[in-house]
Amino acid sequence: MNDKAAIDFWFDFSSPYGYLMAEKIDAIAAKHGRQVKWHPVLLGVIFQATGSRPPADAVSSKGKYMLHDFARSARHMGIPYNPPSRFPLPTQNAARAYYWLHGQDCALARRFALAVYLGFFVDDLDISSPEIVLEIAAKIGVDRNSLATALQSPEIKARLKDECDAALKAGVFGSPHVIIDGEPFFGADRLPQIERWLETGGF
Repeated sequence: MNDKAAIDFWFDFSSPYGYLMAEKIDAIAAKHGRQVKWHPVLLGVIFQATGSRPPADAVSSKGKYMLHDFARSARHMGIPYNPPSRFPLPTQNAARAYYWLHGQDCALARRFALAVYLGFFVDDLDISSPEIVLEIAAKIGVDRNSLATALQSPEIKARLKDECDAALKAGVFGSPHVIIDGEPFFGADRLPQIERWLETGGF
């Protein structure tokens, strides 16, 4: 096992548990000398390919529980959370923007990803809107016009498709999905196991 191998973090920008994981995974990895590769994907594509369905609708008993659990989990982890008024939302524009930024500046792409999550789960922004994605990016210093052009580029659209294909090949079926040295962990509630795995080299 290569103790310094990067950790893969697969997520959708509309995933509440993905948001919680995003707020914690880098710091946990850094404590153990690891870096994290962030991979935004589209859950709709994942669900269609795997024959799965979204976890629950908001009016079912399970759906009501999950909405309650999102807020409770955020409180437990000390992470700000404001239930978005539109949920879930399509996230292809945010994901494409991430990959374009990542091709230029990995740190800036990471800042953008965290800003998108905060925009959705704290400020209730409609992150499905290209204009909102451009506004979020502009606030952290991204050239708005360049990004607007990039969102429509065939290369960036293909990059997102390739990442979704890679996620499926890796066995990803939901968000967040973390893979450490081939070991998969699904869900933000697996953070304690992830930390122990990194501490011990596996168990």
